[in-house]
Amino acid sequence: MTAPAAGDERTTVAVGYDGSEAARAAVRWAAGYAASGGYRLRVVHAWVWPIFTKKLGPVKGVEGSGLRHGAEVVLAEGVDLARTAIADAQGLSAQGSAASSAPAGGGEAAEPASGVEGVLETGLPAAVLRDAASDARLLVVSSRGLGGVLGHVAGSVCLDLAGSSPCPLMVIRQLRSPGQPAGPVVVGIDGTSRSSAALAGAVKLAGMLGTTLQVVHIDQSRGGAREGHGRHGPLHGQELLDRTLEEARHLAPELSISGVLREGHAASKELLAAAGDAEVLVIGTHNREGGGPGNTVSGILNKARCNVLITR
Repeated sequence: MTAPAAGDERTTVAVGYDGSEAARAAVRWAAGYAASGGYRLRVVHAWVWPIFTKKLGPVKGVEGSGLRHGAEVVLAEGVDLARTAIADAQGLSAQGSAASSAPAGGGEAAEPASGVEGVLETGLPAAVLRDAASDARLLVVSSRGLGGVLGHVAGSVCLDLAGSSPCPLMVIRQLRSPGQPAGPVVVGIDGTSRSSAALAGAVKLAGMLGTTLQVVHIDQSRGGAREGHGRHGPLHGQELLDRTLEEARHLAPELSISGVLREGHAASKELLAAAGDAEVLVIGTHNREGGGPGNTVSGILNKARCNVLITR
């Protein structure tokens, strides 16, 4: 989740919405992020009913009825919530937001709060969200919800997306109250190639949230023999942490950045302990072709109390 390079068209943030309170929190977080970065926001509703029935239209003689109408109402609610949240984040008045949110004859609206689109697609939540985020810079979902009648399987939706999202995935578990200071952004690094993406995403996120960054390395060797010793071998322990801190300070010299070295074989357990007061825990994923997100990511998603960003 790095800043767009020249010619990078990934200027859209996608967020899943199903009408649940958890999804409302995800939309509010995504709206704040979009407002801070000047990105467009895409609110996505996965409509599952056509999978189960063809009776989608209104009941004869009953105005405003029918499954299709219900899905359209949910999506419209999500779009309205997103526009209001963006306007609030930018300090716009509610009246000004309402006036600017109506699309104007196919032209570009003047106010940033109108940069919100709604997408209603038939299918299971994970598949719909993957497709809707194919050109996005970030996909935001709640830790539960996502699919209405399939809400009870939301945990598996998050795990599915953690391994298959086409862009970085933000899983929202908590939303700060207005005016409440943000906790630190905590990022786990392990010296592999995915650490660079995690670090870049964490640096950018900490800057946008106006908070501190804490870099955590879990040394799983516990002082045992290490492979690759020597000048050209991979870095370990304090040496790896110091090198990563140097890189982070080069990327964002204005940030307050600290480092923590922990020991233990269970990386997910140690990272969760380090992120006890975090706003967001940032981790990388193997993103294996056709595979899941890996044990560390799965363990963190199942037990994290803070928001989790999974980078690519």
